[in-house]
Amino acid sequence: MRALLSWSSGKDSAWALHVLRARGDVEIVGLLTTVNAVHDRVAMHAVRRSLLVEQARACGLPLREVPIPSPCPNDEYERAMAVAMDAARAEGIAAVAFGDLFLEDIRQYRERQLASVEMKALFPLWELPTGALARDMIAAGLRARITCVDPKQLSRDFAGREFAEALLADLPATVDPCGERGEFHTFAYAGPMFVRPMAVETGEVVERDGFVFADMLPLPFPESLCHACAAPPKYVRTPHSTFIRCPLLPKKYPPQPVRACEFFRPRGARRGMSP
Repeated sequence: MRALLSWSSGKDSAWALHVLRARGDVEIVGLLTTVNAVHDRVAMHAVRRSLLVEQARACGLPLREVPIPSPCPNDEYERAMAVAMDAARAEGIAAVAFGDLFLEDIRQYRERQLASVEMKALFPLWELPTGALARDMIAAGLRARITCVDPKQLSRDFAGREFAEALLADLPATVDPCGERGEFHTFAYAGPMFVRPMAVETGEVVERDGFVFADMLPLPFPESLCHACAAPPKYVRTPHSTFIRCPLLPKKYPPQPVRACEFFRPRGARRGMSP
């Protein structure tokens, strides 16, 4: 069966891709993402579109963007998705997979909407225990950061934090370990579903429309660093430059400059290439 994957840019959709590829009974042929057309960011997760595009490249899959207005009434959302589903059906795509975990009303809504266009909804992570699931993700090398927090459910101090064991230990008992009730949303930047990691740093944290958002900023990779192992890179900063170093073999691969003054050029750099 050929299917699209509903891609939020977060850890759950990334893990759903990993699970479906391991199962092998569904061929994921593209990522489907709603993009806020006003702010040019992933809806709700508020991830920059440039990082979304980089995620799709790292997954090795084409990206299908569904632009929506902001704010977006539900009828406009449904019209936009119907157009996207009509196009998918015309290409022989029979299903859409989702990273939903246990919210039954969300599942029923997705199944109902897809059934109306004669397509199936797939839920490869459905009812997996979320505590164990979160730890399985981390243990397998999935790396993500929190981009959005609902301050009514979780302290704003969690915005921008790494999705890791330390974070799980700090979550209040009322918060689902995977944030399934909307307590938080993430951006996945490394893991077994990607052919290479993405280099990001946490930028400004702002409160808007009742939510707290942490901006994810892309950092460049130098051409001289292979990054084939998919290990998240380490960055070392001086007052004038930023260097990237291999986290696994730092002695074999010395730090490489990725940001420096305009006159700096790494050894062997081609003319016109920015450091």
